[in-house]
Amino acid sequence: MIPYILYSALILSACLVFYKLLLQKETFFHLNRYVLLCCMLLAFVLPLIPVPQQLSFRNAPTTTAVVLPEIPVHKNSTTQVKQESIQETTVEPTKQFINVEVALQWLIYLYWFGVIVFGVNFLMQAVILITRAYSGSVIQDGKFRIVEITGDKAPCSFANNIFINPEKYEWETYNQILLHEKIHIEQKHTIDLLLAEIVLIFQWFNPFAWQWRKALEINLEFLTDDQMLKQDTIERESYQFSLLKVAAPQFPLSLTTNYNQSLLKKRIIMMNSKKSNVNTTWKYFFLLPLMVLFACLFNQPAAQSQTLNSTEKSAEKAAKKSNVRNSIRTEGNWLATIKGNEVYLQLKSDEKDNSSSTFQLSEFKDLQRDKQGTFTLTREAGTMTFTGKFEGDKGMGTYKFTADKNYQAAMLKEGIKVTEDDDLMVFFMINIKHSYVQMVKQSGYKNPDKDHLIPLVALDVNETYIASIKQAIPDIDLENLVPFKSLGIDKAYIEEIRKSGYKEVTPGNIIALKSQGIDGKYIADVRSAAKANNTGENTSNSDDDVLAFKALNIDKAFINSLKQVGYDNVSNSDLIAMKSLNVTAEYIRDFQKAGFTNIKPDDLIALKSQNITPALIQQYKDLGFNNLDMNDVVGAQATGATPTFIKSMRGKGHDFKNLEKYIELKSVLNN
Repeated sequence: MIPYILYSALILSACLVFYKLLLQKETFFHLNRYVLLCCMLLAFVLPLIPVPQQLSFRNAPTTTAVVLPEIPVHKNSTTQVKQESIQETTVEPTKQFINVEVALQWLIYLYWFGVIVFGVNFLMQAVILITRAYSGSVIQDGKFRIVEITGDKAPCSFANNIFINPEKYEWETYNQILLHEKIHIEQKHTIDLLLAEIVLIFQWFNPFAWQWRKALEINLEFLTDDQMLKQDTIERESYQFSLLKVAAPQFPLSLTTNYNQSLLKKRIIMMNSKKSNVNTTWKYFFLLPLMVLFACLFNQPAAQSQTLNSTEKSAEKAAKKSNVRNSIRTEGNWLATIKGNEVYLQLKSDEKDNSSSTFQLSEFKDLQRDKQGTFTLTREAGTMTFTGKFEGDKGMGTYKFTADKNYQAAMLKEGIKVTEDDDLMVFFMINIKHSYVQMVKQSGYKNPDKDHLIPLVALDVNETYIASIKQAIPDIDLENLVPFKSLGIDKAYIEEIRKSGYKEVTPGNIIALKSQGIDGKYIADVRSAAKANNTGENTSNSDDDVLAFKALNIDKAFINSLKQVGYDNVSNSDLIAMKSLNVTAEYIRDFQKAGFTNIKPDDLIALKSQNITPALIQQYKDLGFNNLDMNDVVGAQATGATPTFIKSMRGKGHDFKNLEKYIELKSVLNN
């Protein structure tokens, strides 16, 4: 819960900084309103969306596909394997973490106490407003309810109610106030404020959330002022003078849209400011990569099995008939088939619960054919007794497992709690030996538990393998050894990645690289090709871009193809954007053939995002726009000021020599 709340707070804070830096001064008030609302909702929705593993910078979920071997008889016995999901569990906390857990628990209590306090405050405000709306004198003006109030309070609106003291204002000012508040109501600004208040309930500790509500309120006032000035009956100077009259220090409740003295200066400045150029709308497009970046950095990767290497795939195919479950009943029925020196054994306790594996025939004691009897299989964890009969090579009967109490006590002494007979049955089938536990502890892992040991033994993660991996990554933990082994990651692969120049050689990164089939050669090739793109920002050394490059199939050939058409200084971020939008060398060459050279990478990205081709630009040229700017073409396509639109406007008498004029005309018509 705490990570989710903090992640939401981080997204909201970053979006506010983005809004303040790039969008706050723009006069696209409607667009700003939707941006503020969408970002507010995304802050709570985005953390819940898993991202593909190849795009995530986090480790994959701990559900990892591993292979479980059949029960070996001796050191030289051949094992067969089957994929099983081993779910990670948390090691039992030690005493040194008790204080941290207590502090964390108190933080959770404090957080929910704040949620309750601000939630109650929200409900009280709503109750007070509803009470005022339906207990005072009311004038019904169509769908609007004008509620008369007393005292020196500023006018405000909530839902379809307008709260105003009519005795305070002269007739012209009174009408302007009503018109202003009606715009708030018609555009349903109360919904925006209610959503902002709900966000504050859960983000009460976040100062950026309070600033977010303020930014949203300011934009609503800018939007309403802009709509007011479009009225034929409203003069700019008269309206601004009315604002000065209305501003009052006694502010209404925060759930209302209202005249606010502290906003007055900003509103007047914005009303007199120059309208933003439509070409500046490119700023809004940067919000999408910002959200994608947050998702890739912090979101949980989508659960998926890691890719097995070819050797393990072959072993898996050979083991399709083998099935050792994590939970096996200690009593049930057995079916068996003898093939040479091996016994294929299936254990079944009910219709749905069954397990099978292959044993060496020499492991069974007292097994006789063509005769009813009892035979046993003994290992450190206990003894399994089989009762039944073999007729030739096929047999059936019942089984019962008896745990070895000494084994259980020895495991408990090592800190491994195996209290249930079903757990001991799994230890028996996997053949987890006391000596193996001691080896794991001697390798530096002091607190292994049963859910660590099962996949480790199943994958034959032995002392030699652990030692070799720790030479490359000394601090690797048990959880990462499992996917390392299942993916075939060894010391040589790690050193290969390190020698390629990849700096962040962490277990999570190694797993991500191996699962995507990235080797040292790929990294070296891409970086050698990108090294010439040195723009002063050291783009060739970004470890995080390697996975994105592989996911988008950005290779040396793609980078070199861009160099061949003159793009030697393309940053990694632009490479990713160009590849994702399919900005190829052929696409660039088409523009160069049409006479458009030296187009910047970000302009190419913008052109491709609007599906702009040289043929389309030629259509604009045919209309008389010879000195075209790429930003104007992008703006024209984004707003719908197409060649067809321009022809229709010229037919109606709007004959402009500047493409920007048609863009502005289309923007007005769109609004």
